[in-house]
Amino acid sequence: MKADEEIMDLKINRESTIPIYLQISKGIRDLILNGLLPAGYRLPPERKLAEELQVNRSTVLNAYRELKADGLVDSHVGRGTEVSQGEFIDDGDNDSPQVAEGPVIHPMPWEQLFCEATLRMQDTTVRDLLRMAGREDMILFAAGVTVPGIDSLDALERIQADVLKSHGHRTVQHQPTEGFYPLRESISQLMKKRGITASAEDTMVLSGSQQGLDLIARAFLDPGDIVFVEEPTFFSAIHIFKAAGARIIGIPIDKDGMRTDVLDMMLKRFKPKIIYTIPDFQNPSGAVMSLERRKELLSLAHRNQIIILEDDPYGLLRYEGRPLPALKALDGYGNVLYLSTFSKLLFPGFRVGWVSAPREVLHRLTIMKQTADLHTSSLPQLIFDHFLRENLLDEHLEKANKENCRRRDMLLAELRDANLDAMSWNEPQGGLYLWCRLPDGMLQTRLLARAVENGVSFVPGNTFYSVNPTGNYIRLNFTYPNPSQIREGVRRFAEAYHDTQREQKHYSGAAQISLGPIL
Repeated sequence: MKADEEIMDLKINRESTIPIYLQISKGIRDLILNGLLPAGYRLPPERKLAEELQVNRSTVLNAYRELKADGLVDSHVGRGTEVSQGEFIDDGDNDSPQVAEGPVIHPMPWEQLFCEATLRMQDTTVRDLLRMAGREDMILFAAGVTVPGIDSLDALERIQADVLKSHGHRTVQHQPTEGFYPLRESISQLMKKRGITASAEDTMVLSGSQQGLDLIARAFLDPGDIVFVEEPTFFSAIHIFKAAGARIIGIPIDKDGMRTDVLDMMLKRFKPKIIYTIPDFQNPSGAVMSLERRKELLSLAHRNQIIILEDDPYGLLRYEGRPLPALKALDGYGNVLYLSTFSKLLFPGFRVGWVSAPREVLHRLTIMKQTADLHTSSLPQLIFDHFLRENLLDEHLEKANKENCRRRDMLLAELRDANLDAMSWNEPQGGLYLWCRLPDGMLQTRLLARAVENGVSFVPGNTFYSVNPTGNYIRLNFTYPNPSQIREGVRRFAEAYHDTQREQKHYSGAAQISLGPIL
């Protein structure tokens, strides 16, 4: 069989640590094993392929030798190099595919090929909790969204029809990477509710605010750079900063947010590139940074020329008390990059968020976003723009916040009545979570195992720390379960809690038994 006139489409990464000849052999090997290069297919001559790939002929020769050693190709005088006539088989007793009457084709060593950033991301807690969410009998205190089923679906249906009618095919065409301009204008108006003055040109639409975390980490962090985070903090931020190779240092929080006295002390020892904070209804603690500390944080960041990355998904989810201005609203120095999202407010599956930042920063982030997903999905952008322009988000939030508050109060009451000895919790003025402290000796893993057996889930507090946790906590969501589920969920949780307590006492008592000297 003759080689096609068109040279095989092989991709070469000249910056990779993998030798180019191995990249070539792997590319051809994959084509063969996938059946795209059938038996008898004649590979291009070494010189021709070398010219096409702009490599030395010896590089292609070495690649062909690798393929020949694996039994994938044969060389014949006058005919060149052809794909082997051998048929790939699985003998049933070996996981490795084999070539009939040829050498063993070993499986890919995937673990050895993953990049260092991938290997740094080992925590599977989120994946495991999402898997639990598929169980119909599971009551989810582990969720991270507002009241489900309260989304304005009737309004969505009407607005989607209006959008399709008024915009036609534009709804399914590409948008600028920065986002649909009218939506950026609408977001700039929405940010005024948080005290922020920012134009459409200062705003970029994201595929969820978590994409903003990733883009900013990749834009600013080199391996070894230091990031200060609140301790505890949002676990996905920890994963993203670790993947960037950053060194993460926790700054403790209390009910008034990040302790700026500790921050001031740590800034005398370290020079972080970024300070990451969730000032309003912090995830997971529910803390709200005081106005005094907001001003201190801004002053410290300015004096030390440090980026503040403000993550504000919960600022509009306030049920009582007086709202405070966002850090971005108080920023007179230009240090703050502001992230927010619609996902905690409305239609979380749409995955639409935004970042507000200096234009030179947005320019860089735009280039990086182009390589990630080109732009955020068009139809959700147009829909959110209409929601904002018709003030439907305000109507939705009024209804959702009322229900969120009702469910918070119900969970607090049920926990108080459950006789959970030695367990305590906060009473947040907004947000989605209770931050609950367990007795120091109680193992989170054992409690979670018991709870899951009973059909109720929560998020272990250790997940929210980059290193050793400073307390024994768990996070409970009060907005996702409905009232009847809250009552039943607390009953199931209390049963697991008391079972774990009894087990703990049993093991503690057993540990007191004298075993005599052990030599």
